[in-house]
Amino acid sequence: MWLGERDWQIIKLVHRHRFLRSDQIVALVGGSSQQIVRRLQSLFHHGFLDRPRAQLVHRINGGTQKIVYGLGRKGGTLLRQKFGLTVPSNTWNERNDIVGRIYLDHALFVADVLVAIVSACQKRGNVTFLYEDELPIYAERQPFRWQVMIQGGIKLGVIPDRVFALDYTDTAGTSQRTYFFLEADRGTMPVNRRTLSQTSFKRKLLAYTATWQQRIREQKLGIDRFRVITVTTSAKRVQTLVQTCSELQRAPGLFLFADQSILAGDVLARIWQTGRPGAFGGLLG
Repeated sequence: MWLGERDWQIIKLVHRHRFLRSDQIVALVGGSSQQIVRRLQSLFHHGFLDRPRAQLVHRINGGTQKIVYGLGRKGGTLLRQKFGLTVPSNTWNERNDIVGRIYLDHALFVADVLVAIVSACQKRGNVTFLYEDELPIYAERQPFRWQVMIQGGIKLGVIPDRVFALDYTDTAGTSQRTYFFLEADRGTMPVNRRTLSQTSFKRKLLAYTATWQQRIREQKLGIDRFRVITVTTSAKRVQTLVQTCSELQRAPGLFLFADQSILAGDVLARIWQTGRPGAFGGLLG
């Protein structure tokens, strides 16, 4: 099978996102939907892409009818050879097969957020989206994970669902780069728990606040400014998260919250709820 430039683009995108539905790939690549879907089928049948088994259960139970793709063994081999990427291609198909439905749904939700932002950047033309592997700090600090100490001497590990940056020019004509830590919240994690030793979304908020307060963003991550954006499932859930965030009393402006309806249209022009009730902001300032 001869691979064209668009094929390479598709394979790299699937690798970056871990899993993508066919409609998400169409949105990122552009062009004829029918042609891309046919090409995806060819890439799958020739072993460059794979289809995780977990989606079969999802579709039987009334879930999305769009086919989900992951990286195939041949795709991983070619990414190693052509781009020098670290891809364990000999086990990739097996890893796709053991992925559970919950993990797959979360990965696709993360992809929904990123696809919406990337598409908005492409349409505008004056905002550049940078994936985490395109960031200058990526090579030294892969993956993006760190530890902080919060109240009570509790040490927490921080692993964002995704890290990305936006390059743009502000209203004063100054070039800006803002880093974002994404949390895709499907409403399955409790917002508050009896103690901070238990997993909760409040604990995530405390960990990001400590990252800002303790200057870990500069000392360990090499980042001068960042925002934490959370996209969740409903407006009611947003209200609960914002109220919890406002009770922290520190750095509520660090956070932006929205339900998944914000992904429709130009997400860069939409208004997000900050960590202060009644206060709003956007991704570009």
